[in-house]
Amino acid sequence: MSVSGASSLWAAENPLILASGSSARAQMLNSAGIPIIVVKPKVDERALEAPLLMAGAGGREIAAALARAKVLEVSARHPGRYVLGGDQTLEVDDVLLSKPEDRAGARAHLRLLSGRVHQLHAAAALALDGEILLAASDHASLTMRDLSDAFIETYLDAAGEAILGSVGAYQIEGLGVHLFEKVEGQHAVIMGLPLQALLAGLRMLSLVRG
Repeated sequence: MSVSGASSLWAAENPLILASGSSARAQMLNSAGIPIIVVKPKVDERALEAPLLMAGAGGREIAAALARAKVLEVSARHPGRYVLGGDQTLEVDDVLLSKPEDRAGARAHLRLLSGRVHQLHAAAALALDGEILLAASDHASLTMRDLSDAFIETYLDAAGEAILGSVGAYQIEGLGVHLFEKVEGQHAVIMGLPLQALLAGLRMLSLVRG
């Protein structure tokens, strides 16, 4: 494990443990000067999600529950350390999407999202010794253009395997920007982290100076 993002703004003695395999979350924390060590959580997200869906939970609630599950699992393995977990869900017309498994799945996602507004819900939770100290969430609304079948195929060809790394089959910081006509919300939320709310909470806990 390597430490990255260290700066004088982080007030804790040890680096923050990031309970997430998301490179985007790691990069955002690095850019904010928060030193991190990445430890991937050992949780079955779909198994945790299933009973919540059956109970009628929405995207915001599920993102928050998954962030909590991830951070608590990693916190149990790292006593005495501050651990941050995060999750993001995509919701369109009360339907939650999961990451596509292949090109056909990505094509189906884009056809569903075409011409519609969808929401990205980002949640984060901070824990110490198995206790949640902070929970934060935010959302963004994105309006996708009406996409022709021909353009969808052109986009899938250009984006390649990257389409499988995102629930919406796009990376808005890359070629995915061509898919949208309107974006409402903070960029960090779209990338998967309610960063402003998180930083405010970290300041309240005296973990970030300011």
